[in-house]
Amino acid sequence: MQCGVDEQENSGALRAVIAQLLPELRAAARMLTRSRAEADDLVQETVLRMLRGLSSFVAPPELAHDPRAALRPWGLTVLRNTFREGWRRARRERDHAEANPPEETATRQSDQESAHEVRDLSRAIAQLPPAMREALMLVAAQGLTMEAAAEICRVPVGTMKARLSRARATLSRALAPVNG
Repeated sequence: MQCGVDEQENSGALRAVIAQLLPELRAAARMLTRSRAEADDLVQETVLRMLRGLSSFVAPPELAHDPRAALRPWGLTVLRNTFREGWRRARRERDHAEANPPEETATRQSDQESAHEVRDLSRAIAQLPPAMREALMLVAAQGLTMEAAAEICRVPVGTMKARLSRARATLSRALAPVNG
């Protein structure tokens, strides 16, 4: 997003846009990680990487006039890549240590039916493979188009559609006994 304007001023504006993206990044991180603490760590690492790469960030020409529209896909891509790196690292550590998979964190019991439904949905989403969870997060939760989500994940649109379809079908089967 080099416009020939004072670079510090431009950098400050981009930093402000990154701050505006925090709620979306946090929501996406929660969908991927299944945990508030892990989501916070993921967002923190994502923002650090975005800030480090800000000087080399160049907005696509069609989005150069709208910094938020330019930074949003980049931020989600950085978040996704950071999550995948952490996921691979954890898998390698788990395989190396031959440890059991981590236990699900306990959630507070609630008398409200909606709280149970949210918990059941969270558990069902947590059991999805990362690629399906990622597709669901980008398209269903973040509202991206299939094309934009496919571009972020660097897969064909058909692959993204298949992942989303399988994720929805898996969730439907997992929640069928709950919903009756």
